[in-house]
Amino acid sequence: QVQLVESGGGSVQAGGSLRLSCAASGGTFSRLAMGWFRQAPGKDREFVASITWGGMTRRYGGFVKGRFTISRDNAKNMVYLQMDSLQPEDTAVYYCAGARSYGVVVAGSEFNFWGQGTQVTVSS
Repeated sequence: QVQLVESGGGSVQAGGSLRLSCAASGGTFSRLAMGWFRQAPGKDREFVASITWGGMTRRYGGFVKGRFTISRDNAKNMVYLQMDSLQPEDTAVYYCAGARSYGVVVAGSEFNFWGQGTQVTVSS
């Protein structure tokens, strides 16, 4: 069983940046596709970004518009989400997720493992 622990959330002003980290343990990290999702109060969970096991393919939610970058370090069992030009509408709990897949994964239902989430708050 894979455990995922997010860190790096916090409060930032509009236009600022945050880097989220997700540490994986308990499984073969390099065999997992990894992703980030978010959920704001009263809203459905939303796909943010995903990356294939080797890091060759990345996908982003339509709202990202070049502001976020997902990356991974298989040697360290880590996945990251660099978020720039943050806006108040990016305020949400951000979740790290892992999928037993060698391909691209974007649907939340296809992810097998989830972290507890980290809060990101962007003030105007």
